[in-house]
Amino acid sequence: MLQIRRSQERGYADHGWLRSYHSFSFAGYFDPAHMGFGNLRVINEDRVAAGAGFGTHGHRDMEIISYVLSGELAHKDSMGNVESIPPGDVQRMSAGRGVMHSEFNHKADQTTHFLQIWIEPNVKGIEPGYEQKSFDAAQKRGKLRLVASPDGAEGSVLIHADARLYAGLFDGAEEATLTLDKERKTYVHLVRGELEVNGQKLSGGDAAKLEGESQLRLAAAKDAEVLVFDLQP
Repeated sequence: MLQIRRSQERGYADHGWLRSYHSFSFAGYFDPAHMGFGNLRVINEDRVAAGAGFGTHGHRDMEIISYVLSGELAHKDSMGNVESIPPGDVQRMSAGRGVMHSEFNHKADQTTHFLQIWIEPNVKGIEPGYEQKSFDAAQKRGKLRLVASPDGAEGSVLIHADARLYAGLFDGAEEATLTLDKERKTYVHLVRGELEVNGQKLSGGDAAKLEGESQLRLAAAKDAEVLVFDLQP
């Protein structure tokens, strides 16, 4: 079974300094039909205005991934990490038993566009942790590159969750397939461009939810950037 969720069906919030699309219920957006998918709880597509950001706030027992699309995201946390996250980097923060952090766009003339992703952990109360790795375009061109996993396979960032995250760049005749476990769930989020997912056409911001499928096929791409989540049932 494959279900399409169109970009315009997502929740939306405009706070002036922040414009955000919510794939699942979050903050002031609530839809009981979209509370998450498997252990994927949040995908927020955020645009942070120049000189603005999220002040210091806390998280607990959540695996949080930041995926920057343009601009840069400045990160500072109670573990002592002070980092800048550019496009191509994948940042993972394990909130564990509790962590405080802030995220800012310090550029004076550029919007920061990024995805904030939350995945429910399979272990709670752990020591908070941080990891950041770069995956350049060549590693994702015409293929699905594993960028986050429970075991850090293939140089991916390690998440304390029963999930795997792949990223890919596709254009023209480039295509890829991924063998799926029918007992698990697969979520495809098209970041930008156009792409066919098992024959169904997606445009930027669209998503596909797959259950009971044995294969994922990505084809007929036009300047596409895509994230694929392998999730627990």
